[in-house]
Amino acid sequence: MASRQVGLCLLCHSGPFPEERFQGNLAPDLSVSVAHSTPAQLRARLVDSNRFNPASIMPAYYRTSGLNRVASKFADQTILSGQEIEDVVAFLVSLQAKPPQ
Repeated sequence: MASRQVGLCLLCHSGPFPEERFQGNLAPDLSVSVAHSTPAQLRARLVDSNRFNPASIMPAYYRTSGLNRVASKFADQTILSGQEIEDVVAFLVSLQAKPPQ
């Protein structure tokens, strides 16, 4: 979640990560946006957020077709692996149990 090399979640989102500087403000705070979501809903948004909001700027982290401006060396590759998607979902679910800081 907090990695500046993979996923880049904090580029747009903020969250309960006081140790992380320069959190984004383009998208909802993660602790708020996950509060009433099921793991399946979180997973679906990570896989392809445009299915829920066609105007979303959030990338499809696990889709390889129907994308725009993909460099040839990244064609047919997902941004996150299936395991990374599951790790992010597990982390987001863990935020539901913690009060926002």
